[in-house]
Amino acid sequence: MNHAPDADREVSITAGEYPPATLHVMTWNIRRLIPGQLTRRADRWTTRAPLIREALSELRPTILGVQEALPEQTAFLQQVLGPSHRFVGRGRGRHHAGEATPIFYDTTQLELLGWEQQALSDTPEIPGSVSWGNIFPRAFVAATFRHRATGNRFVVINTHLDPLSRRSRLRSARAIRDHIRSTQLPAVVTGDVNAHQRSATFQAFTSTNVLTDTWATAAGHLTAEWGTFPNYRDPTPGGKRIDWILSTRDWQVHRAGINARQYAGAWASDHLSVHALLIPPGETGNDDPHDR
Repeated sequence: MNHAPDADREVSITAGEYPPATLHVMTWNIRRLIPGQLTRRADRWTTRAPLIREALSELRPTILGVQEALPEQTAFLQQVLGPSHRFVGRGRGRHHAGEATPIFYDTTQLELLGWEQQALSDTPEIPGSVSWGNIFPRAFVAATFRHRATGNRFVVINTHLDPLSRRSRLRSARAIRDHIRSTQLPAVVTGDVNAHQRSATFQAFTSTNVLTDTWATAAGHLTAEWGTFPNYRDPTPGGKRIDWILSTRDWQVHRAGINARQYAGAWASDHLSVHALLIPPGETGNDDPHDR
């Protein structure tokens, strides 16, 4: 199989190349930890953890939405990112057990004003509750931040939608969209939505002009448009993006990218990470609109 040039695969973030207020937002399904004897070598956490460490040590996002994180994996990410970063979010199951969708954030750039977690169900206040056709509980984490450099306040939501139930994905998208409306703040959504950019779920998120796809609205791109679930295989250019970063329309999307780089010759997860360089509402970027 022919491999694309590294320039089309790797997200390279150099702060000096971007407007000072730019926030680096990243979403990544890191693949849950499964006992080694139950899975192939490429999927084992002992194989992938060093690769995730290398990736995050280089990329250093301002905001990182993670999916499929078990408690020991969340602790690992915290150790990798170091004391400059903290996280919010708990397990999605009863008593907040099991997989989580934590939001990590750089405390040197962002002040946490508050956060909450809701089940994606008819009873969002009950942890582990299910509705809408999904077998396993689903949830979203919402955190409100103040950007220290500009004073801007905004909401970040991170989620992982159901892979099997189309009805659950649609209802979940509407619930998240309605939550954003209720905050009346600029918002960013990160997540593994298990649906591609031409799906009904995408339409549910974007059709009412509340949210837009940062890949589509970016002034430029850092990489080619890769399918984000290669499942430890070479990714497909122009493929299905099931991992998204969405934003309300008041953000300027400076650049977007999908990191299709291997580390030490192997894949760090079955998903690729997705990136957006966002300029807060009211701030000024340097993009030529004709570059779109």
